[in-house]
Amino acid sequence: MGTGWAITSTMIGGIVVCGAIGYLVDLLVGTERVFTAVGIVLGAAAASYLVYLKWGKERGDDGA
Repeated sequence: MGTGWAITSTMIGGIVVCGAIGYLVDLLVGTERVFTAVGIVLGAAAASYLVYLKWGKERGDDGA
């Protein structure tokens, strides 16, 4: 699998999984798509961070 597909699937997977968890929380709590929206945003942020860690970070850069 190419890098582009790996990044795309990571982004989509993060959004879908966290959005689904938010949807289930909405069902349990009885709210209308509040936690779904929060899950989607948090999923996008978490997936972006994972993409940065795996493909965007400079090799050999230890932050010093």
